[in-house]
Amino acid sequence: MQYRRRLRSRIVLSFLLLGTLLSALFAVSTLALQNYLEDQLIGATIARELDDYVSQLRIDPSVVEPFYTRIQGYITRPGDPNHTVSDEVRNLPSGVHEVKISGGVFKAAVRKESDLWAFLIYDISENQRIKKQLIIALIGVVLVFSALSFMLGTWSSRRVMKPVTDLAARLDTLSEDSKPERLSEHFADDEVGQLASALDGYADRLHHLVERDREFNADVSHELRSPLTVITGATELLLAQQDLAPKVRTRLLRIARAARQSADITTALLHMVRAEQGIHTDSTAQNVGRVVNEVVHLYEPLIGGKPLELRVAEEDKVSVIAPESVIAVTVGNLIGNAMRYTSEGEVVITIGNGRVKVEDTGPGIPEQDLARVFDRHYRGENVTGKGAGLGLAIVKRLCELYGWSIHFSNRRSGGLCAELRFFGE
Repeated sequence: MQYRRRLRSRIVLSFLLLGTLLSALFAVSTLALQNYLEDQLIGATIARELDDYVSQLRIDPSVVEPFYTRIQGYITRPGDPNHTVSDEVRNLPSGVHEVKISGGVFKAAVRKESDLWAFLIYDISENQRIKKQLIIALIGVVLVFSALSFMLGTWSSRRVMKPVTDLAARLDTLSEDSKPERLSEHFADDEVGQLASALDGYADRLHHLVERDREFNADVSHELRSPLTVITGATELLLAQQDLAPKVRTRLLRIARAARQSADITTALLHMVRAEQGIHTDSTAQNVGRVVNEVVHLYEPLIGGKPLELRVAEEDKVSVIAPESVIAVTVGNLIGNAMRYTSEGEVVITIGNGRVKVEDTGPGIPEQDLARVFDRHYRGENVTGKGAGLGLAIVKRLCELYGWSIHFSNRRSGGLCAELRFFGE
């Protein structure tokens, strides 16, 4: 899982890195410049002093060796047993060197000729002590600048991100049930203001689309209910006649069941599209067993000539507060799905323990495809009959709306088991 990096944290981190790197670069540059100047000033000075002394010594051999508080000069000859000059310096080649002796750190200018060796030594121990203090001071400066960069980054990020934070907070308060508030009115005409203006335009289009969709669904529901009511009423009047032929009565019963099923589907889809449960605090609980038996009665004609038995087993009473049409559509889709996949055997609907379980003796579903059963337009390989593959997608959305759970699994004895649970585990 990718680490969540907030934009404000990125701004603070950028300031901290920039301040630390710049101050560290300044410290390193200062040390490098100090070392360079020390080498140039001290090294060049003692080298020049030594050259001047040797030149004077060539003119006047009686010239005394130079001796200052921090500078010592020595003249000796190759192979001279006089070891007034320490071996660390005596063994150095001609040039300017930095050497550590027991007494401290020194800059040594050495000039070795065939007839004499000249040494000029400058004590830089104090310089080294000051250099260490300078390093400590520069480290402190880097830390101080890093802390200042962090505080500046925190303050700047708060100022920079405040409009974005305000925009996000106002977005959270928007409701899908009412017309969205204009966001651009609360922000300046800058990048955030342009974003707020774009969101206003998008929200207006989305609100218009939602309102149009709601109006369309309400109109369609009303327009579908009217002819279904007419069909249901006319069918009931015809069924009330006593002299109907058995075939005519059977066909009229099928028409009545289809009209009832269409009315239930229309009502359930309307609740689903509007995201409304259609229940109130005083709504009565529906007997799931009664609804299931009515649905089974509607699906019995689908058996046709197949050697298939449709059976209901009610272990105990299950009551659910939900529209009867929603329960009928949800259970009906599971039963219809089982009947389409089962060519022979039985489909058993078990009611009890707060759930409805639909088991069939069909071919089942490959384990790798079980997660796809709720996908729109997904249909199994062995399904018979026509269908758009939308039934289980509708079932899933209805379950999400009412807080139910649906689970599919393959049976060990063969076939598929669909379990609709109305209450928690």
